[in-house]
Amino acid sequence: MPQSSEPTYYSLLGLHPWASVIDIRRAYRQLSKLYHPDTTDLPTAIATPKFQQINEAYATLSHPERRLSYDLKIGYSRFGVIQPPADLNHPVSNSYNWSKSAYLDASDRPLSSGEIFALFILVLTFVGCLLLAVAIGLTRGEAAFQTHQLQSLVSIQQQITCISQLITHLK
Repeated sequence: MPQSSEPTYYSLLGLHPWASVIDIRRAYRQLSKLYHPDTTDLPTAIATPKFQQINEAYATLSHPERRLSYDLKIGYSRFGVIQPPADLNHPVSNSYNWSKSAYLDASDRPLSSGEIFALFILVLTFVGCLLLAVAIGLTRGEAAFQTHQLQSLVSIQQQITCISQLITHLK
């Protein structure tokens, strides 16, 4: 970037030219709180021009087309150089503090009353089906078992008579 006597919008906001939109907004909000004429302890003669410069810088850098033309004007090109992210050398920590949550999982949530009611109906239906199956088994189970036994006895008796008739014919 060419050096000039006038500070760039990036230097006014305390940023690098590859700063993200979020970084630009964060810097603007901090500086606007610091230099706003209604909230600062600085004299109005100093705070007002500085606040106007910060507003102008933010208006330019927050708009993508204006930022592109401003970058070309100051001699910075985003397209020619790939910039590393600002947090490249910071370790990634995705650890979750489980003591902050009463639940086992951060994505877990308590069930709503409608969901609890649906689960209650589901459990009630399951228990009802089990009781019905047990009742049918107890009332009709022995009769069904006895009918099966009788049928098997009849088939065995038929086989015995067939064998005995064959034996008598062979004699």
